[in-house]
Amino acid sequence: MWIGWIEFDLLLGDVHSLKEKRGLLRPLLADLSRRTEVAVAEAGAHDLHRRAVVGVSAVGADLPHVRDVLDRAERLVADEHPEFTILSTRRGLHSSED
Repeated sequence: MWIGWIEFDLLLGDVHSLKEKRGLLRPLLADLSRRTEVAVAEAGAHDLHRRAVVGVSAVGADLPHVRDVLDRAERLVADEHPEFTILSTRRGLHSSED
């Protein structure tokens, strides 16, 4: 079994409150969950208006599948959600054999 994760450090556009931030993040999290079948959550920068850290995780039987799922999640954020600027991404892959 393989476990993979990707963490996005995102810059949000013209956001002036945490309520506006949540309003932008909610559709992104739902879209990632629905279209890539991953677990997703806001994982950091909770008190900053214009920054968000979003974590995505996937589990699969083989490494190529898990990599593909994480790649699709990254493309979805980069290509289909222009309201966010990706400042950085970090990835991790682990086998249950580790």
